[in-house]
Parts: sequence; structure tokens; C-alpha cells
Amino acid sequence: MANIYSEISSNQWKSRVLFVLFFLIVGSLVFFVSYLFDFGEFAAVFALVLAVVMSFGSYYYSDSIVLKISGARPVRKEEFPHLYNAIEGIAIAAGIPTPRAYVIEDEALNAFATGRDPQHSAIAVTTGLLKRMNRVELEGVVGHEMSHIKNYDIRFATLAVVMVGMAAILGDLMLRYFWFAPRGGGGRKGGGAAILVVAGLLLAIIAPIAAQLVRLAISRKREYLADASGALITRYPEGLASALDKISKDNTRMRNVTDATAPLYIANPLKKSMVSNLFSTHPPIEDRIRLLRAM
Repeated sequence: MANIYSEISSNQWKSRVLFVLFFLIVGSLVFFVSYLFDFGEFAAVFALVLAVVMSFGSYYYSDSIVLKISGARPVRKEEFPHLYNAIEGIAIAAGIPTPRAYVIEDEALNAFATGRDPQHSAIAVTTGLLKRMNRVELEGVVGHEMSHIKNYDIRFATLAVVMVGMAAILGDLMLRYFWFAPRGGGGRKGGGAAILVVAGLLLAIIAPIAAQLVRLAISRKREYLADASGALITRYPEGLASALDKISKDNTRMRNVTDATAPLYIANPLKKSMVSNLFSTHPPIEDRIRLLRAM
């Protein structure tokens, strides 16, 4: 149990670091954009205000953003009572508030949790998973996602999706400016200005790369920890093992998924290719099944 508590503390600490890092990157990117468009002395103020708004907006609305991107919709209890009951029962067993229930209209077998803390969390599952999982398999999946919530994995993962995504977009906008801006006209002159422009160009290139590195930093061991914690909550490791076995054999491609949101899911929704396996934030699903069945 001490290991789980240390992981929770680590996730909370890393979330704060990510928040500060995002604030600095966005502030710098906005400053350079403002400078390039001759906002004058208002550039720094504008960058500071926008960085604050984007940072706190991302923190407080990251779950809504991710759910919207993923095409998830709220579930009525009478519509999917077995999902509702599973989430309510396992939340009680985990000792946390009941997360909101969402479904994604997709035949692929997958699920994810999101939110900034257990009090503001949600679990989304695909309709395909609901159709093909039996009760204990569904409880295994919900237990895994509930563990991400309890262990605060979701805060770090959700902030990473939204914040580094925004940083990547701003970096792309700057690169487009440098590519399409008229040569030799307008803008600021002088050696100091040239240095700032070069620094802005380098930041625009580095920001998307940093976004990918942070995405990959959502460690594989978080999935192993959530598997073990989920099995502890449900008291039945075979439920999750059987669910993962079904997921591994499903070749249906998800529609509303991106490189940014993929790490949130219980299994990598970007179907098997050499590149996606090499840089996947998920451990091999066969290893996860083997470890669960050895518990």
C-alpha cells in the first residue's frame, strides 16, 4: 500500500510541475507571437494574461474538453443500468465519490477515465465494450479506471492531453507564421530582435516535440499499477484479465481518437503498427494479462 500512496503523491507533484511548465511554454509562445505582430509594450502583458487564462481553463475544464474530443455523452441510469451499478458499487469499494458515467458510440472495445481529482471525475466506455463484456469483465474494466482516479493518474494524464496539445497548436501557428510571413518586410529590426525571432522559431519547433515527450512520460507502469489496484478493489483479477484478452483480439478501429487522447484509454486505441508499438505509453497487453492471472 505504501507504494500506491507514493504513486499518488508522485502524480500530484508531477501535475503541479506540468501545470507550471505549460504556463511558461504558453506564456513564451504567446509573447513571441505578440512580438512578431508588433504588439509593442503590450506583448508581455498579453502573454501573461492569456497564459493564466489558458492554464487555469485547462485545469478546471480539462475533463470536459477530453470528453468532448472523444465524442462521449452522459449516460442515463435507465439506459445502461449495468454500467451505472458497476461504477457506483466499485466507487464505494474504492472509497471515492462516484464518477460520472459516459458512453462513446463506437464498436471498438475500450474505456478511459478523466478529471482533475476524484471529486471531478468521469469514466467513459464504448458501446462496443458494453455489448461484449459480461458483468465481471465490465467490473474489471471499471475497477481499472477507478484505480486511475483513486491514484490521481487521471489528473496528470488529462492535463497532459489538454495542456501539451495547446502548446503544440501554438507552436504550429508560429511555424506557419515563419513559413508564410513576407521576407524582409515589417516586424522589428536589429540584432536583439533577430535573436528573439530565432529563439521564437526554436521554441515553436521544440514545443510539439516536448508535447510528445510529456505524452510518452505518462508511464507504462501506471497501467500495471492500475491493473493491480483494480484487481484489489474488485477482488477478482480474472475479470480484468478476461476483458483485456477480449480487447486484445478486437481489431475495430476507434473513430474519435488522437495521439494526445490515446494514453488515456485502458488499451492503446491506435491499432498495431511498428511506430505505435515502439512509442506506446501502454505496456504489452499480453504481459498485463499474464501478471493478472499470476496474482
